[in-house]
Amino acid sequence: MTMLKLLLLIVGIVGLLIGLLFVGQGSGYISWPESSAMIGQAQWTTRGAIIAIVGVGMIWMSRRLGA
Repeated sequence: MTMLKLLLLIVGIVGLLIGLLFVGQGSGYISWPESSAMIGQAQWTTRGAIIAIVGVGMIWMSRRLGA
């Protein structure tokens, strides 16, 4: 695995997880940490979805790159 593939994969996975956390907090399903200003704020749901989609794209790109 080349360094670029590995980097895209790692950053993509982190982006996907962070995006999903933002969506969960923005929609009110995740209330961790309790002091987060993002909980129940709809704009974080949208931002999180965008970050998650970019993360999935990076994961997809890492899988498509040649060996």
